[in-house]
Amino acid sequence: MAKSDAATPRERYRAQVRAEIKQHAWEQIATAGASALSLNAIAKRMGVSGPALYRYFAGRDELITELIRDAYRSLADAVHAAAVTGADLAALAHVLRDWALADPHRYFLIYGTPVPGYHAPDEITGISQEIMADLLTAWTDFEPDVPASPFAAHLADHRDWAGDHPAPPGVLRRALAFWTRLHGVLSLELAGHFTGMGFDPALLFRAELDGLVGREG
Repeated sequence: MAKSDAATPRERYRAQVRAEIKQHAWEQIATAGASALSLNAIAKRMGVSGPALYRYFAGRDELITELIRDAYRSLADAVHAAAVTGADLAALAHVLRDWALADPHRYFLIYGTPVPGYHAPDEITGISQEIMADLLTAWTDFEPDVPASPFAAHLADHRDWAGDHPAPPGVLRRALAFWTRLHGVLSLELAGHFTGMGFDPALLFRAELDGLVGREG
């Protein structure tokens, strides 16, 4: 008789408790930042002992890894879903912005200040490279023959961040500039640095995007 793929009641309960722990963790992050994340504080909120939570997460770092994995997976899936339907660079950029605005704390967990003492496992790098792969493919389709530059030549031998994508050095350079400049605008917007400056951050993002893809007039 074939083994059933359906989860057992115990497995469903475990998944529910882990999901509840993660929800409390996100609330902590929203209040005090990821560096203040505490399993004991979460246990208190849930009305259980601290050691009880260690049956679900071995420690703070495992919980942070799970939250980061969920965040990267969510963004990677959103970007890829757009990419496979033929979304261009501008559309992919807006997917990134929409995802970030939907949950700034989630955005800052993966693109903000690193959590002191925490080191992400290699699998996290793999998920982040999925996002970059879709952007590199979009850039290759948009501008396959990019003029050489000194930094592009440097990237030819320093391309670990691009995984095994075959994009030529010029495309790597354009994609990296695209990624860093858009994240710069997003990070400032989400941190509230544009508040009171009197302009629309969405229009600034669009103007930066137009400049990056050569449409700025």
